[in-house]
Amino acid sequence: MPQAGPLNLITDVAGLRVGNASDFNIKTGCTVLVADAPFTAGVHVMGGAPGTRETDLLAADKTVEQVDALVLSGGSAFGLDAASGVADALRTQGRGFAVGDQTVPIVPAAILFDLINGGAKDWSENPYKRLGQEALANAAVSFELGRTGAGTGATTATLMGGLGSASVVLPSGHTIGALVAVNALGSATVGASKHFWAAPFEVAQEFGGHGLPTEFPEPHMPPTKLAAHANTTIGIVATDATLTQAQCTRLATAAHDGYARALVPSHTPMDGDLIFAAATGTRPLENPLADTLYLGHAAATVMARAIARAIFAAKALENDPLPVWQAL
Repeated sequence: MPQAGPLNLITDVAGLRVGNASDFNIKTGCTVLVADAPFTAGVHVMGGAPGTRETDLLAADKTVEQVDALVLSGGSAFGLDAASGVADALRTQGRGFAVGDQTVPIVPAAILFDLINGGAKDWSENPYKRLGQEALANAAVSFELGRTGAGTGATTATLMGGLGSASVVLPSGHTIGALVAVNALGSATVGASKHFWAAPFEVAQEFGGHGLPTEFPEPHMPPTKLAAHANTTIGIVATDATLTQAQCTRLATAAHDGYARALVPSHTPMDGDLIFAAATGTRPLENPLADTLYLGHAAATVMARAIARAIFAAKALENDPLPVWQAL
């Protein structure tokens, strides 16, 4: 039986902290992953409509191999400004890539679309830089799930979305965790039921223990929110394993299987589905071939669990366009 970490959060990877900031009037927010020291990172995009910042530098042939933080944000293109707030705050802390007598914080980011979710979007000044700074200031080992951070205003085809996280400790001793803002075109639940697509991977009834239903809906035309064009699931998988930038990219690629196992449909032309991978490098690989294989598989299963936990934890807010799972 797989064993989750003590918190069942991505911060079970030692040295990582997560900060969230929400604006419930706008019904949006952002999430920051930061570590005690710079960490190796990679990224893989499988959706057809991504919105990103500084992801090109995560390629294996690029000069900068480590980053200072990763940002997930609502707000569509406006939300990319959250990373500017994080970068400004990190610079005051002396964090960043050294260039002469200057330091330049490296803060890749990804955004989701939450601009038509019932919140007030008539701001005169972009709020996301402020939200990024607040999220970084809130960074801690423990954090809430559901309608918080980048998941504050998220939706799926049938239910409100949210922020989810989960972790697992492998027999090799490596810990791997996932953090995800679920704003999918598709659905995390099977038809109109309370059952999660991710049920086969559930640990210790972490999202209700309902298992899979006895009947499944017609498979070829699942419910979507295609007409809304308001999608994208963005996430992070992290581990304490010692990985190269190329290995982090492979880890992020494998983790996308978790999207496919927990969201139907996933990786569509109208989703910007993206996953970052982070490695703190505190636990070497003893058997590189086997360890990377099982890390990739674990990344997928822990991501599927994190997606279901996001929906499970979501609570209703005023003017929500959809019900929450708890209403079922």
